[in-house]
Amino acid sequence: MSRENQQERALTPEYIAGFIDGEGCFSVSIHPHDNSKWGWMIDPDFTVNQHHQSRELLERIQKFFGCGKIYSKSPGKSNVLTYVVYSRRSIHEKIIPFLDAHPLISHKRHDYAKFREIVELLMLKKHSTLEGFQSIVRLAFEMNAQGKQRKYTLGEVLKSSSETTR
Repeated sequence: MSRENQQERALTPEYIAGFIDGEGCFSVSIHPHDNSKWGWMIDPDFTVNQHHQSRELLERIQKFFGCGKIYSKSPGKSNVLTYVVYSRRSIHEKIIPFLDAHPLISHKRHDYAKFREIVELLMLKKHSTLEGFQSIVRLAFEMNAQGKQRKYTLGEVLKSSSETTR
């Protein structure tokens, strides 16, 4: 089959689910934010990374979901592009239902389960109570190798969020 014909083939849901299983990432960043109730912002995002030569594939995935943006991972430093969905609503309404209908089979399914729970709790505004906020933070720190790459420790986030209530 020619390259042109391969590019014209529709991406099946099974292909996209398998691609996400291999190349996708579910993350929840937690960073200081002066205007937030507990002094910290919780931001979930869904990403898929690919070499810039596969931009068309990322564009097709973006079109399939009808949301998200494609960025250069490190402009001028990297040949990697990132398809990212930051919108909680889009994650909740498009990404989660898709992955619930087409479950992941790799170890990533464990991070996805926590990610899904966090997004659901955020959509229910559970982060507006200190207990809910801290519960979500604990879940986020259980993801992706227990948050080893995080800038702030679990203790720092929990301590300063508790101090904000005083």
